[in-house]
Amino acid sequence: MSDLVLPLLDRVRIPADLRQLPESDLAQLAAELRAETIDAVSVTGGHLGAGLGVIELTVALHYVFNTPDDRIIWDVGHQAYPHKILTGRRDRIRTLRQAGGLSGFTKRSESPYDPFGAAHSSTSISAGLGMAIGRDLADAAARARGETPPRRNVVAVIGDGSISAGMAYEAMNNAGALKSRLIVILNDNDMSIAPPVGAMSSYLARLVSGDTYRSLRDTAKQFGRLLPKALYDTAARAEEYARGILAGGGTMFEELGFHYVGPIDGHNLEHLLPVLKNVRDAPDGPVLIHVVTQKGKGYAPAEAAADRGHAVVKFDVVSGKQTKAKPNAPAYTRVFGESLIKAADVDDKVVAITAAMPSGTGVDLFSKAHPDRTFDVGIAEQHAVTFAAGLATEGFKPFCAIYSTFLQRGYDQLVHDVALQNLPVRFALDRAGLVGADGATHAGAFDLAYLCCLPNMTVMAAADEAELVHMVATAHAHDTGPIAFRYPRGEGVGVEMPDRGEVLAIGRGRVIQRPEGARVALLSLGTRLAEALKAAERLEAAGIGVTVADARFAKPLDEALILDLASNHEVLVTLEEGSVGGFGAMVLHLLSSRGALDDGRVRVRTLTLPDSYQDHDTPERMYAEAGLDAPSIVKVVEEILPARGAAAERGGRLRLA
Repeated sequence: MSDLVLPLLDRVRIPADLRQLPESDLAQLAAELRAETIDAVSVTGGHLGAGLGVIELTVALHYVFNTPDDRIIWDVGHQAYPHKILTGRRDRIRTLRQAGGLSGFTKRSESPYDPFGAAHSSTSISAGLGMAIGRDLADAAARARGETPPRRNVVAVIGDGSISAGMAYEAMNNAGALKSRLIVILNDNDMSIAPPVGAMSSYLARLVSGDTYRSLRDTAKQFGRLLPKALYDTAARAEEYARGILAGGGTMFEELGFHYVGPIDGHNLEHLLPVLKNVRDAPDGPVLIHVVTQKGKGYAPAEAAADRGHAVVKFDVVSGKQTKAKPNAPAYTRVFGESLIKAADVDDKVVAITAAMPSGTGVDLFSKAHPDRTFDVGIAEQHAVTFAAGLATEGFKPFCAIYSTFLQRGYDQLVHDVALQNLPVRFALDRAGLVGADGATHAGAFDLAYLCCLPNMTVMAAADEAELVHMVATAHAHDTGPIAFRYPRGEGVGVEMPDRGEVLAIGRGRVIQRPEGARVALLSLGTRLAEALKAAERLEAAGIGVTVADARFAKPLDEALILDLASNHEVLVTLEEGSVGGFGAMVLHLLSSRGALDDGRVRVRTLTLPDSYQDHDTPERMYAEAGLDAPSIVKVVEEILPARGAAAERGGRLRLA
């Protein structure tokens, strides 16, 4: 707990306590919740602005709905810190994103108040509809047994950015057809759908959400069907037109089968509470409530920030100044963005595409230099991939910059629209490997496995920031099919940077060191190369010669290099920041198909990320847990390296310092 004086919040351990308060106390409770959220995130860092924007909405939802029996699903989940404070987790809120602490997103195993885990966007309506249909089926079975089931609500809260994804519309289309009772709250925090709202629109929202309006509307429809068709159609168009004037952008949602309510002020509890109560008590059918909020609301430094304080590190509450460490090396994201600018400076066919992550991928840098060739398609990875494919058919050189974990969402398009047609789309996979505090939901663990299995695909992994420069140049020059290059989150390792990228020979690795008589070969793909060199140094101190090589390419493999390492060393260890089934599996397949393992002269181990989802922690501890740091590599070699001489005769084995 902090030193803040928060008398109302201190009385609320769970939402049932909140519901004991009079409505007149809720504004003060919201103010205390906002203060607690700001103070907690100042200690841990994390997502700030989104949570501040839904403080009043969070209070109102838990006040009106009977959670956890009523389900509230927060899309993405980065706005759920206030929700966690109100749902029995306040005593742990300052463990957010820390080892053994609370997740930065909603997580089913963490609390019964988190009915669905999330960290990728646009899933809430689909999940909510599934819950609503599950409720309906269970209720029907109860009624068949002569029982009266309790009334249970399902609420999905989705942002205006997340609702741009196709999955959200697929879900709404299905919900409109099924007509199950589902409440969707569209949290519009960017004024992207409607202008600011006031007392009149709030009054209209209460009117439209109430039973009186719905009953009158249904009665009018029944009466209208008795009229001649031409007159009925005219009346229906007039009603739709009137609702369009009163309710702004609601017509589209009405066409999908939702009863649209809004827009309403999401920071005014006097507006929120009556609307939520009306919708809670409404008859069957899906309802969409359009709520307008301000990201970062109530904290001046967040309100003034360009991203409204979306993601922050630890900061001083009074000044808002973040305690960012001075970087020792350039960030990989910046290296990519600057390298792509250089490619575009000399080639007007280079274009950059991102799916709502311009700053996270370095495309924001590119957009300043080449705005006409920058395309942010919103949270729509499927579209981004096929959009890039279309550009490639017209002779352009699209660089599709997407986090490794998010490219999973565009996988069918990658297979069918790009690889199958052998189109030269360049994929820049940021956040490849582990991502520390963001945990399993954002880890780039699977791209090597899901890319290397595709025909026509070329896959590279940068060992350091200089290699990333070369790989951007290589991708730029590669016009014979799709190519991907992966790189991690955070800073580089501090190597000397080249002025210009070198075009690498496709499918060729490099040997970093090869001492005479080396018994062990470490073959690294990606940024585990630095740990491989540290491990080699320890092994050499124990008198064991170690060859260290950088594969550079996961596909196509450098077959000559790999077969040479297997033929001339007693132990071959591969290293990768990826899941089982990736680079190591490709190497084993090659060695097996070439008979290189038949005589048993070389012992092979493939070191990968574990076949499990690793919880958030510091990257250093996560890599140690995964067995991908230098001590772990040394231990593996120690366990499998054949002993020599007298020790072997006695059945002993090598021990390393």
